[in-house]
Amino acid sequence: MTGKADFTAEEWHLIVQGPPTAGMIVITAQRGGTFRETFSMAKSYAAAGKETAGHELLDEIVSHRPELDRTRYRTPDDLREHGLQHLRDAVALVAAKAPADLAAYREFTLALAKNVADAHRERGSDDNTSAPERAAIDEIAAALAAPAG
Repeated sequence: MTGKADFTAEEWHLIVQGPPTAGMIVITAQRGGTFRETFSMAKSYAAAGKETAGHELLDEIVSHRPELDRTRYRTPDDLREHGLQHLRDAVALVAAKAPADLAAYREFTLALAKNVADAHRERGSDDNTSAPERAAIDEIAAALAAPAG
């Protein structure tokens, strides 16, 4: 089993910041709903904590309070660009050091992004996910599916 102790402090920070980075990319994809979407991110962590049996790495990630420095990026475009690269880097690191947990890491991160998008009902629509949020989720999925390494 691979856990936090198998990574340097910088590597662990990279991995643990991947899921909330994906959530913030979705939150900033469109205006409105920030409170509900942020709350949904926290709920995703709580729910995943009950479903991560057998994945020590994911257990440790979801037990870590999701944090993200909101002042690190000046614009939503800056967050999207750097955040997607952050996700690609995190996937490559998990693939290298914890390949047995790679699928679970990708699934959790993408599920969190989708939960965030679904948290806010878009005005005039029965669909909770807006077109900009769907586009953000597609970009996140592509970054998570990027070849590791």
